[in-house]
Amino acid sequence: MLVLSNGHGEDLIALRILEALHRRSPRLVLSVLPLVGEGKAFTNALQQGWLELVGPSAPLPSGGFSNQSIRGLIADLMAGLPLLTWQQWCCIRRLRRNVDAMLAVGDLLPLLMAWGSGRRFGFIGTPKSDYTWSSGPGRSLSDCYHRLKGSEWDPWEWAVMGSRRCQLIAVRDRLTARGLRRHGIAALAPGNPMMDELALGSPPMALARCRRILLLCGSRMPEALTNAERLLRSLQGLQSQVPVSLLMATGSQPSKSTLEPLLGRLGFISCPPPADALGAEACWVNGVQMLLLGRGRFNRWAGWAEVGLATAGTATEQLVGLGIPALSLPGRGPQFTKGFAQRQSRLLGGAVRTCASAEELRRCLKALLEEPMLRAELGGIGRQRMGRSGGSEEIARLVNERLITDTGQTSRLRDGRPPGP
Repeated sequence: MLVLSNGHGEDLIALRILEALHRRSPRLVLSVLPLVGEGKAFTNALQQGWLELVGPSAPLPSGGFSNQSIRGLIADLMAGLPLLTWQQWCCIRRLRRNVDAMLAVGDLLPLLMAWGSGRRFGFIGTPKSDYTWSSGPGRSLSDCYHRLKGSEWDPWEWAVMGSRRCQLIAVRDRLTARGLRRHGIAALAPGNPMMDELALGSPPMALARCRRILLLCGSRMPEALTNAERLLRSLQGLQSQVPVSLLMATGSQPSKSTLEPLLGRLGFISCPPPADALGAEACWVNGVQMLLLGRGRFNRWAGWAEVGLATAGTATEQLVGLGIPALSLPGRGPQFTKGFAQRQSRLLGGAVRTCASAEELRRCLKALLEEPMLRAELGGIGRQRMGRSGGSEEIARLVNERLITDTGQTSRLRDGRPPGP
């Protein structure tokens, strides 16, 4: 089976579904083609040998968010996006005889490519939710447009989803699935893979007396570094009677060496982490604030936080889905723009609040830290909007039932032998 995904968040969701498929059918040959970026989320699976990366890939200046701004779209076009997409399409056409089915994860682009392959396919619609317009302000043209349709998905997307070769459609929540079913699309909401492997937890003793704030600045450079500086500057002057732990959970970027000059300018002093149990890569102190850097520590640290400060996409939604409210501070982008942040806030029912300035962020943060009932109320909204965990296993089961049928070709794939001509 070949999986197509188009973005960092989509790669993470695809990986969890692929891991669940691999657990169910260890000898099934699985391949992935990341349409945006280089597919770094799949590195461990590739090294372990049970997943194959196929097709051309390349980093894009917008990080896959060319739909957020004209500037990002132009940058991607100049970087060779049309040629890359054509090469990927040609690759899919070459590979189609060697796969039993395809699974598209994302939005219209992977959906169209899976449909155009001529093979049976499934679709995991990750980015769109009817919550963004059904519970939002309702005054924008886009809200009116979606309300008129009764779904955030568009008619041309319904048409492709309605193909006889489309055997599975899974979306992120029941409200969105219900909207698609009104248009004759047999959509399911089997659970949200984004919430798998995440859980609330008690912080270690080293953090028990601290206020705990998770910092999510994103992973696309140089925007991530700019976002980190804006978030940290917004915390200057924050008053607290107890120590404040800033848990900066990052991906591969920004790195320790990249952050050190910035932290020095802001008055942070390097020191050893207070305990090995934290798993922190580095630690800095500035007054009552202690900043811990943890690459790849999001899954572990998210459940310790009381509040999040975020300029990220997928990770922010996951944090809120745990019941932890967040504040966002949009910048120039290309990813985390004001429009992106406002859409995210509507999607999550206000469990993420978009702040217009550092002063507003400090004021809202103080209120959240001092009012546990407010945190609980917003956290409940976030959990409801993101939905239950277990989606990866359920989607893997549906893929096995509907896409990996008991054919001679599939038997050869399960046995680890390539199919014949």
